[in-house]
Amino acid sequence: MLDRALFVFSGVAALWLATLLFEESLQRDMAWFSIVFWAALAYLVLPRVHRILTKVYLPDYFIGRARTSDGLLGDPVNLALLGSGDQVYAAMHRAGWTQADDVDLKSSRRIILSTLTRRSYAEAPVSPLFIFGRQQDFAYQQEVDGSPGKRHHVRFWRCPPGWVLPGGVRVDWLAAGTYDRSVGLSLFTLQITHKIEENTDDERDYILATLKKAVPEAEVSVIRDFSTGYHARNGGGDTISTDGDLPVVDLAPVIAVTADPPRLPRVGRRRPTPTLFGGVLVFFRGIAALVLAASLLIGGNPAAAAEPAGLSPAAATVLAVFGVGEILLAWGVLRGGNLARVLAMLLSAAAIVTQAVNVLNGGPSVNFRTNLLGLSLDILLIIALTSEHSRTYAKNYRQRKVRRSRVAAV
Repeated sequence: MLDRALFVFSGVAALWLATLLFEESLQRDMAWFSIVFWAALAYLVLPRVHRILTKVYLPDYFIGRARTSDGLLGDPVNLALLGSGDQVYAAMHRAGWTQADDVDLKSSRRIILSTLTRRSYAEAPVSPLFIFGRQQDFAYQQEVDGSPGKRHHVRFWRCPPGWVLPGGVRVDWLAAGTYDRSVGLSLFTLQITHKIEENTDDERDYILATLKKAVPEAEVSVIRDFSTGYHARNGGGDTISTDGDLPVVDLAPVIAVTADPPRLPRVGRRRPTPTLFGGVLVFFRGIAALVLAASLLIGGNPAAAAEPAGLSPAAATVLAVFGVGEILLAWGVLRGGNLARVLAMLLSAAAIVTQAVNVLNGGPSVNFRTNLLGLSLDILLIIALTSEHSRTYAKNYRQRKVRRSRVAAV
């Protein structure tokens, strides 16, 4: 309940932050700040608002569509497969497809540079889409004309044990294939993203054609009218249409041998970027408190001279204890401790509420010259630590800790 409350609170706080940034961008000497306003709106505010709203009105079960990390409906599921992971890897390799890199800082930086310089990046990552509450296990792609802006690509999700499609058909993998035609802005979030070709059936048929040619032993059947043919939009706002047919590719006859070993999806214990970001923010908040405490003790703070005798050492002591506590809290957040994560968010929430009450009571407004930076960092911290990746990492840490304690008891 507390996690959900902080999740909603972060959305409200993000809206307030967007308003403050917009007001700053209207200043004559701050026109450049409109870029900051767009970045905050596109990558913080709108995604969090969509995430809150879609949890209310979108069903949390399989409906033949993937979902974006913001909760919006994504690309249609237009392919299913039978076979092991190694057989999927082997078939896609033989068909001339390249496995996409995972999304991380290195791959993100590389795809930005390759897009700006129009250089080839055959392993360019694809954005995460979600089915069964988790992102794709891996993805394959084919560049077009050596440009990362245009490409064929398909994401794969392993089905849970015992799970069957609506109608009772059992498959091992679901896949969603689309064709990236250009780079543009998302209609729903204003983020920079790939724009896909409207007729997703063309990409589905292209993927099938490459598999049939390179893997003739694979058998293909089709579930007609699996989903009602529809004309809609995906999570980026691109128009999509399909006839609703779902081909099922049986890879059981495929010998799972590839020229290069497959890169297995990274799952489990890797620290997610939001957790790392939140932990670093908490750490530097602690460092800032220690620096301020030191400045009070040595008289480097101009305000110290105005303090009553004996108050500066007391304030410095409180700040020093707070700073050490924050550093320990940062260590707990980075380890994956759920209690540390929640405490860090509660401290930021208290700071945000205090600032809001101060403004409502006639105090100084929040702007670029006062505490806008500090307020922004507190809001960013809550957004990061209430993300699905950060929550899952903390949950997995608790589970690992329980398992270790049980093993130790035995």
